[in-house]
Amino acid sequence: MNKNPILLFDGVCNLCNRTVDFILKRDRAKRFRFVALQSEKGKELIAKFEIPTETDSVILIFKNEVFIESDAVIEIVKLLPTPWKWLTIFKIIPLKLRNRIYNWIAKNRYRWFGRRKTCRVI
Repeated sequence: MNKNPILLFDGVCNLCNRTVDFILKRDRAKRFRFVALQSEKGKELIAKFEIPTETDSVILIFKNEVFIESDAVIEIVKLLPTPWKWLTIFKIIPLKLRNRIYNWIAKNRYRWFGRRKTCRVI
């Protein structure tokens, strides 16, 4: 079992890449590991954890548990230092509504934030 949280992200999405940069800057303990969904390792993890291949979302794997969509975001901020972990307060919003908002942003991410021509490899 890997004790480090593994974050699978869309390697060509500018919003996703900026989020990775944000986490890297604040993860003082250097706990997070990052894997692009498009990479071979990303595909291996998706198969290993039986994540549906059509999942077009941030995926967090931590302590052999898989989190997607808004739950992944909540778990990520929980692992960041204060004050960022205070954002877990958004867990009080019902999951259905949180995921609706998450999916609306995810659906529009390329249009709003752009897309890279090549996949980021970490």
